Amino acid sequence: MEILGASNVSKVFGRRKGLFGRATGVQALKGVSVSIDEGDTLGIVGESGSGKTTLARILVGLDQPSTGEIRLRERPVDLARADRVRAIRRDVQLVLQDSTGTLNPRQTARQAVAFGPWARGEGRRRALARADESLDLVGLPPDTYGRRYPYQLSGGQRQRVNLARALVLRPRVLILDEPVSALDKSVEAQILNLLVDLGRKLKLTMVLISHDLAVVRYLCRRSMVMLDGAVVEEGASEQVFRSPRHDYTRALISALPAPPMTVYGTGAAAGTP
Repeated sequence: MEILGASNVSKVFGRRKGLFGRATGVQALKGVSVSIDEGDTLGIVGESGSGKTTLARILVGLDQPSTGEIRLRERPVDLARADRVRAIRRDVQLVLQDSTGTLNPRQTARQAVAFGPWARGEGRRRALARADESLDLVGLPPDTYGRRYPYQLSGGQRQRVNLARALVLRPRVLILDEPVSALDKSVEAQILNLLVDLGRKLKLTMVLISHDLAVVRYLCRRSMVMLDGAVVEEGASEQVFRSPRHDYTRALISALPAPPMTVYGTGAAAGTP
């Protein structure tokens, strides 16, 4: 069953009338369609400017498409209506690359994670209890890490706090935008293994936005390749990596420094349930 999808989505930024009345602007997405089934792991790959982050922001309701349709549980969502956007955000959460900039430096890890449930109307005690559960889930015992401020945490620990903030709201879909690109390789592997474990334990649907094909192949059962705002290839990750059809995909794979499966071990794309 499809839990999240998009049909013929386009996005133009900065549209305005230019000289002689011609419309100008930057087209970030060009008729992109995607269907994400419940429990799926989809990797969206592309270089900077390919449109993958714009697509992620639209899927989570942070931006509206210029044209096209977004679906939640197979039903169209009107992103111009606040109640419909809230419906998406109950089920879909976004984790960003910048683990420092997304955390309030004046809040402890526990306070940061508890803010979401508290803002949605839960009492302070219940929100803090849920924050402790979520921190524990991502490998940060609250007695040790809950009272620490962002500057007292490593990059990997801050990203775990961001994961806890998303998971405390119990989403059905987790969209991860370059979640490990700012981390060194050893910490990156720890976070990726944590995501695999969380996907199994919580039966999460995950969408991974990345320029790193090794990360996508490790974590994702399906892969989608974007170039200049359009989808140029899509399919099962093993098929895309073993028999790429598009020249751009072949160029990305040829640039990999090592066979991806040797970097992190065995992951979702290799058949892990």
